[in-house]
Amino acid sequence: MNGPVVAVKESKPHSILFGQTEIVYSVNACDRKTLAIHVYPDGRVIVDAPRNAGQEAIAEKVRKRATWIFKQKLQFEAYPPILPQRRYVTGETHRYLGRQYRLWVKPGAVDQVKLMQGRLIIETAHPDNTEKVKTLLQDWYRFRAQAIFSERYAVCVRHVVRLGIEHDRGIQLRFMSKRWGSCTAQGTIILNPELIAAPKDCIDYVITHELCHLKERNHSQAFYKLLSAVMRDWELRRKRLNEMVEVRFV
Repeated sequence: MNGPVVAVKESKPHSILFGQTEIVYSVNACDRKTLAIHVYPDGRVIVDAPRNAGQEAIAEKVRKRATWIFKQKLQFEAYPPILPQRRYVTGETHRYLGRQYRLWVKPGAVDQVKLMQGRLIIETAHPDNTEKVKTLLQDWYRFRAQAIFSERYAVCVRHVVRLGIEHDRGIQLRFMSKRWGSCTAQGTIILNPELIAAPKDCIDYVITHELCHLKERNHSQAFYKLLSAVMRDWELRRKRLNEMVEVRFV
């Protein structure tokens, strides 16, 4: 070894174009012989480079690794934010189809969950049992998700037919800690029931995203070209989804 790597202050941001997407990166000149590219969860791209490396050479390296960089950034962006666990008590807010509702837990002879006058009301014989309240709310979300997702799935399937994508197997539900949806190698579309907290246009984005994986399995340029062909504003929908909706159950 030639001694420890000594880092210096990052340079001003640079950028390259990856298709129509700009990739912004900073250069960290340090005591090393080769270039190394790092993508961080907050979206930053940092290039560790030898002190004598030229900017053109660095840009060319970033350009060659653009597909990988883009894929890493998208994977980080696709992770829904995980926030502290709920307490499941009166006064908390919960989202449903993009709107916020204040939780009201009250005694009741029959366990039930309902939306009334801008409130999410849970009635149970055990209102102080937060695990019971959580289970009732989670079951309600799953029930509503099955109905709404099936409706949106039918719409999205019709839209992707013109791309040569066909699917008639419906969707499955599964609570997931880091995904809104997935498409298995066998072509099964799985959605996170917590997605029911999002507006319908964001739900459509996730379903369409997974349907496109039936034709393009990876997050390649070809995949995003396919997605853009059927949903031109998918980036805005994804941004809105990940800014608006929180994962709370897991």
